[in-house]
Amino acid sequence: MSFEKINIEELEFSPVKAIGENWGILTGTDSEGSNSMTVSWGSVGVLWSKPCVFAFVRPGRYTYKFMENGEYFSLATMPEGYHEKMAVFGSKSGRDCDKYKESGFTLSDENGVKYPEEAELVFICKKIAAGDISPEWFIDDTIDAKNYPKKDYHRMYVGEIITVLKKN
Repeated sequence: MSFEKINIEELEFSPVKAIGENWGILTGTDSEGSNSMTVSWGSVGVLWSKPCVFAFVRPGRYTYKFMENGEYFSLATMPEGYHEKMAVFGSKSGRDCDKYKESGFTLSDENGVKYPEEAELVFICKKIAAGDISPEWFIDDTIDAKNYPKKDYHRMYVGEIITVLKKN
């Protein structure tokens, strides 16, 4: 399978469907390696006049280390029907297993940034900002209790989209 680089302005897709329903795979890459995890929260948009991906990772996840230490990361949107294979990326730790081998997915690379070859779209991003979610952010009082009963708040990463790869 092959990908073509496309201009972000040419892209037409629903982030709600692609990330929220089909799920995505977020991959942090640093000088020591990479780790991927399933995501169903996140967004693609514009911040500071730059096309950006907004990704969220809890500090307890193995991917957090790679997101913290790396300069680049990828967000891959996956086709419908991959939830069973993608569940490996959300239920097992890369500290203990090779998620790509267990899922049957293929690890691919774009200028050193890793992503799953089975993706429909891949956003290669340069990390430009990060900050911790805090309960003081919530105007809706139900968010904290529903999503953070353990008080393990996510860190939000903002990545400038450098390259968009679309499956041919």
